[in-house]
Amino acid sequence: MSAPTSRRRTGDTYRPGSTIEEWRPEDDTFWRSVGHKVANRNLWVSIPALMLGFVVWQVWSVTAVRLNDVGFGLSTSQLFWLTAIPGLTGGTFRILYTFIGPIFGERKFTALSTIVLIAPMLWLGFALQDTKTPYWELALIAAVCGIGGANFSSSMANIGFFFPKREKGSANGLNGGLGNLGVSVVQLVAPLVVTAAVLGAPAGGPQRDTVKNEDVWLQNGAFLWVPLLVIVALISWFLMNDLKVAAAPFSQQKIIFRRKHNWLMTWLYVGTFGSFIGFAAGLPLLIKNNFATSGYQATTYAWVGPFIGALTRWAGGWLSDKIGGARVTMVSFVGMAASLVVVISALPSGGDKGSFWAFYIGFLCAFAFSGIGNGSTFRQIPVIFRDQHLKQVEGQGAQAQQAALKQAEMEAGAVTGFSAAIAAYGFFFIPAMFASMAVTSSLWLFIGFYATCLVVCWWFYARKGAEAPS
Repeated sequence: MSAPTSRRRTGDTYRPGSTIEEWRPEDDTFWRSVGHKVANRNLWVSIPALMLGFVVWQVWSVTAVRLNDVGFGLSTSQLFWLTAIPGLTGGTFRILYTFIGPIFGERKFTALSTIVLIAPMLWLGFALQDTKTPYWELALIAAVCGIGGANFSSSMANIGFFFPKREKGSANGLNGGLGNLGVSVVQLVAPLVVTAAVLGAPAGGPQRDTVKNEDVWLQNGAFLWVPLLVIVALISWFLMNDLKVAAAPFSQQKIIFRRKHNWLMTWLYVGTFGSFIGFAAGLPLLIKNNFATSGYQATTYAWVGPFIGALTRWAGGWLSDKIGGARVTMVSFVGMAASLVVVISALPSGGDKGSFWAFYIGFLCAFAFSGIGNGSTFRQIPVIFRDQHLKQVEGQGAQAQQAALKQAEMEAGAVTGFSAAIAAYGFFFIPAMFASMAVTSSLWLFIGFYATCLVVCWWFYARKGAEAPS
């Protein structure tokens, strides 16, 4: 009688909504019998939660494009700042979320961090119905929307714990890549739902678009996501798991600030994800300010770039599992630099109206290479920390190796979240640079930064005899 009871309790440990005490993804027998199914369940619940976080984070990139059309009367600089502000709060809260998630448990924290996003969406929806809403209030709403971007750090750090080394790149690529699709989803869907009273009378009346001479419901672009946030928060609560192995107080996690490779990989991820999210925030207004007079609409084209970048993130993770993350990361920086040279050459200059299609294709290529780099850098992090810790206990026996692996997993999760937090500031700095200086000057600065990333990646991770080949 005792044996069946024991097996039943063991099985219950892995049921949806439970806290998992023991997790051994590198054990092939465990992985095939239990681990694979549980890990994938958590992954496929995490993805829509993360996607909605990106929706809330990026909602201003598409909202700002139409504010003046309905009578808000803001300057170009003010509009760019509204798209930039969520990046500032998103990056800051990502730092907090990196360390808070493992303390509370990622199942509970995913549900909570999703449900709180209802507040900025409701606030935004009501504010957009009154063109007399002051700029300071719009800026404050933008700051609160930035919290949606913080979910990425806790989500990515959590999913990495579930999968074995050989599948971390693909798993993180899927979670991050499909989660990043929230940028494209909001830039594609919001412009469609604001053109009709699809949410009915409870969502409020229309505003008049004086440019297109039509009624629009800008608030729909915010209200639409509220019921989805409720549904996904409930699904996260009931279907995800807390991992005991992922639980760690800040006193243990803070050791990453003494790890050199934390700072080096953060530098590289700023170059990849910082570019992706900053370009996503700034591209709609760049199209409107430079090519609207030629008949090209930002809402028609802007969503495609983030869509491509999100999909290639998975490809970058998968490819890194096959040939190594450092090599793929270097390719991504070369590709982004070359793409921006094309963009610069295509911008209007003087009396020249520029070439929209060269500009657009250049940006699409930049998004594609940034997505590849996003996937490869996140594959590098766990490999680097695993190899570094195992090297320190070489020859000390199985028990020392197990302890080293556990420490490496904890540190890699914290580094993943922290690097994502710092990179999120690209959402703020790139639109802020576009608001404060010439676009071409900004783009040349990005190219120079990519050159430093190439040197770092080659020296520490890619060259023969590198300190931490990954």
